[in-house]
Amino acid sequence: MARAELMPPEAADALARAYVFLRRVEHRIQYLDDQQTHILPTQDADLDWIARTLGYDGVCPFLAELDTHREFVAQEFDRLLGGDAPCKSCQKGAGGEARAAPSDIDAVLPAFPERVRERLAEWPEHPRVLALRDEARGRLTRLLQRTAQWLEEGRVNEDGVLRLADWVEPLLRRESYIALLLERPAVHERLLRVLGAARWPARYAMQHPGVIDELASPSLLNERFDAAAFEQELELRREALARGGEDDEESLLNLLRRAHHAETFRTLARDVEGRITVEQVADDLSALADAILRLTMRWCWPRLRQKHRAEPRFGVIGYGKLGGKELGYGSDLDIVFVFDDEHEDAQEIYAAFVRKLITWLTVKTGEGDLFEIDTALRPNGNSGLLVTDIDAYADYQENRGSNTAWTWEHQAMTRARMVPPSAPTAGASSPSDPLTARFDAVRHAVITAPRDHAALRGEIIAMREKMRNAHPIRDGLFDVKHSPGGMVDAEFVTQYLVLAHTAQHPELAPNLGNIALLRRAEDAGLLPAGVGQAAADAYRALRRVQHRARLDEQPTQVAPDTLAAERLAIQQLWHTVLDENGVWRPSDLRKALLISN
Repeated sequence: MARAELMPPEAADALARAYVFLRRVEHRIQYLDDQQTHILPTQDADLDWIARTLGYDGVCPFLAELDTHREFVAQEFDRLLGGDAPCKSCQKGAGGEARAAPSDIDAVLPAFPERVRERLAEWPEHPRVLALRDEARGRLTRLLQRTAQWLEEGRVNEDGVLRLADWVEPLLRRESYIALLLERPAVHERLLRVLGAARWPARYAMQHPGVIDELASPSLLNERFDAAAFEQELELRREALARGGEDDEESLLNLLRRAHHAETFRTLARDVEGRITVEQVADDLSALADAILRLTMRWCWPRLRQKHRAEPRFGVIGYGKLGGKELGYGSDLDIVFVFDDEHEDAQEIYAAFVRKLITWLTVKTGEGDLFEIDTALRPNGNSGLLVTDIDAYADYQENRGSNTAWTWEHQAMTRARMVPPSAPTAGASSPSDPLTARFDAVRHAVITAPRDHAALRGEIIAMREKMRNAHPIRDGLFDVKHSPGGMVDAEFVTQYLVLAHTAQHPELAPNLGNIALLRRAEDAGLLPAGVGQAAADAYRALRRVQHRARLDEQPTQVAPDTLAAERLAIQQLWHTVLDENGVWRPSDLRKALLISN
């Protein structure tokens, strides 16, 4: 570019030096953590090691040179792609004093309520605002004027405006964001509404500012997540990268993360606008997780050195919220890996594959991360193998040997499912394969095995007490998940009903979720009339409360009388099914209230 006179030679040389420096730092970060990451460590010892291996005497001179390179690259980027930003010296008068840049922001501030006005009062003198070109500063002023008008009209709330200020401020050097919001009023208003709805959406948008592009889609609020279309789009993008020779691991990791963040934000926008229910949010987030797992498996396998076949004979079993299709925003994934392959080195090959998968799913790149992964539910827990042969998995679960699963693992099996090997199409059920069929057979054998009902009841009650003791609750409050009459009580009762009665009532076998299974148990005569339906309705109400609280990063412990009816409905279910005599008496209502309080 310098030879073609597209860039001054000194700028080209400085950019090249900066690039080499940053690559050398990158190599040391990745050597230090043994991960595909680009985040500078924060520990003093790690920074000192990086500095000294680069030839510096200590951390300070290293960080000084790093900042020099970063500032130069940022200035060149803005000069070439973001317009001419005034230099620092241009902001000073002849005597060196700070010179105010032309701004109408001061004139806009009186239009805002006091709380917002106080937050924006520093902007006229903010360095990032002063560094804006006149045109960009004019856009920012017009954006504030429109925001103030909408706030006065009641179309948006103060929290949304305050969070918009927090979101915009770090991005002022990227003028395209201000231009997008000004030129697309619908995007501007949707963003304010999303930011004003709760704390978690605001935090997510700040972590991943590029997701606001999704708000520009006119059909956004009327759509639902389509796993098949999502995977097809990402495969096309991967193929485009491959044609250009740019399909390295880092590019694919970032492609997955950008796509996941965008789809999560689309679901979030529909959620806060009330276009989809809590159950639909969970369905879509679970389907998105399935799609990410499938893509990661497909893209990882060809890059595995030890691969011995074109396609792996491998599957992922989802437990917990993933298994029950009840994922929330930021949920981790409880998963177990299995394989069905007779190759003599299959255990080692698939163990290497799983380690690569976990790295792809959890490593933080410049685009963030995907999921936290929990594999503690694999046979023998954290001491067990990372991936299990399906025969060994079946032996463990079906009690055919000395090393067998505990009752709590069978409880978890009631909500387990194999992640579908390919995306379901509209109007069709999820496709299956031999490994999925094998898992389904294992699950069916587990939940239909003969059991002593009294012993099962005692083990489930004991496990429930252990869980309650592990989650202390403030005196006088009701925890929607862990208190007596909370969600866990309903879940444990449902698991008992499935394990105790599926052999005689096969309609309880499908993994349909707690609400549907409680209704089926009542229809089968396993619950008194109205008890299952009331508990199912209560469980749905508690899920909504939990969902809204977590969305706004609020505690899920509330005043007991807030959800008294729901609490009593689930307590009635618990006492009906898991009391020793299995009978619920009206006099137990007062006792239940005293216990829960």
